[in-house]
Amino acid sequence: MKVIVVGSSHGGFETVRELLVDAPDTEIQWYEKGDFLSFLSCGMQLYLEGVVTDVDSVRYATPEALSDLGVHVFTRQEITAVDPAGHTVHVTDLATGEQRDESYDKLLLSPGAVPAPIPVEGSDLDGITAMRGRDWAIQLKAKTVDPAITDVVVIGAGYIGIEAAEVFAKAGKKVTVIDVAARILSTYLDPEFTKPITAELAAHGVTAATGQRVQSFEGLEGHVTTVVTDKGSYPADLVIEAAGIKPNTEWLKGTVNLTDKGFIAIDSHLRTSVPDVYAVGDATLIRFRPTGAEASIALATNSRRQARFAAKNIAGQDVEVPEVSGSSALSVFSLKFASTGVKESTADTFGVATQSVVVTDSFRPAFVPVEAGNAKVTFTLTYAPDDHRILGGQVLSTADLTQNINAISLAIQAGLTLEDLAYADFFFQPGFDRPWNIINVAAQTALGMAAPETAPHTEVTDLVNA
Repeated sequence: MKVIVVGSSHGGFETVRELLVDAPDTEIQWYEKGDFLSFLSCGMQLYLEGVVTDVDSVRYATPEALSDLGVHVFTRQEITAVDPAGHTVHVTDLATGEQRDESYDKLLLSPGAVPAPIPVEGSDLDGITAMRGRDWAIQLKAKTVDPAITDVVVIGAGYIGIEAAEVFAKAGKKVTVIDVAARILSTYLDPEFTKPITAELAAHGVTAATGQRVQSFEGLEGHVTTVVTDKGSYPADLVIEAAGIKPNTEWLKGTVNLTDKGFIAIDSHLRTSVPDVYAVGDATLIRFRPTGAEASIALATNSRRQARFAAKNIAGQDVEVPEVSGSSALSVFSLKFASTGVKESTADTFGVATQSVVVTDSFRPAFVPVEAGNAKVTFTLTYAPDDHRILGGQVLSTADLTQNINAISLAIQAGLTLEDLAYADFFFQPGFDRPWNIINVAAQTALGMAAPETAPHTEVTDLVNA
């Protein structure tokens, strides 16, 4: 069997890796149109801040290592068309311009997504960049130490935008983050969490200009100098566009079925609308466990999970890809947060009724002093009001308590309820935790079963979104 894999990031890499295990005799051709295999944009912040010093190490695999395993690796070679009837793909060698057709028995598409440009006047000025891919990483690294750059404007207050803001604030630049939404990180967190994060950003010189829409870019001698919104103007020596992504599927129109927003239509086995062609990654939608509906959830974990199951199906197994709850985490200076599932602020988008309890407490017993690491933690548990099924969770602290969200993700996947979590067996040791884990406390509070500690200090807020 001959399998062609298109794309070398999370989905493409995981497909190749799994095929080597499940079908070791498979002839695998792996294509990357760039000159660098499997760069991980999610590791870019670590490189820009100097935690990782070698940009070429921010990857899953090298061509040499995969070639040694028998994989035929092609870089700077772009697949520009697919002929499902003939089971062939059209390949252009970007180095020489030569073109050829390659046959396949099975084809895996992992074309990913590309930054969504902001179509306003001045968008072609120099000094306007993206933050995705190795080439941008190298360019942005140089910008962090460029004395000519004083003012940096980041457009988009999602994960990538906030990462960019932190990088350049740490580099001593004056940073403004513009977003059309009323709050930063509004897709991931409710207001109880975004408020302290916004304050943390401000404490480090980052201004959040939310609820504003970019109208134009102004420049001088071809270089950007100002970002103009519907509410003000912001000086800019550098603009980083992080206002979202769109699926890289324009080249697949008329070949496989696409949604109205350009995502590749797939079934539960990752099959596209044409035989023997599978698709994974950011160019596809994924089944959201809390609602059962499809959603765009662009996370590396989802791409790799999909790819595992696509490879298994390509190898002849008959397995459905699991649903996901969309778990993610990020640090913003001293704060660490994570979230999963439905939030109160996204419940309407998903069309579900929710109820939440917000608990603020210390994550260790009250007798453990702050200077010994007993940090404040804010935790939200979101559930269905009718059957108490767990729908989501959020956590924020200066301590790293993000792993709690993995427990909530598992609870969502398993269909657990408040009653299940209220007395779930979590360990206790004062150096690590409290007698009742914050998850227990939240579930007990939601059920009206929480008893005060000897030194009560728990703050509780109930939120309802019918």
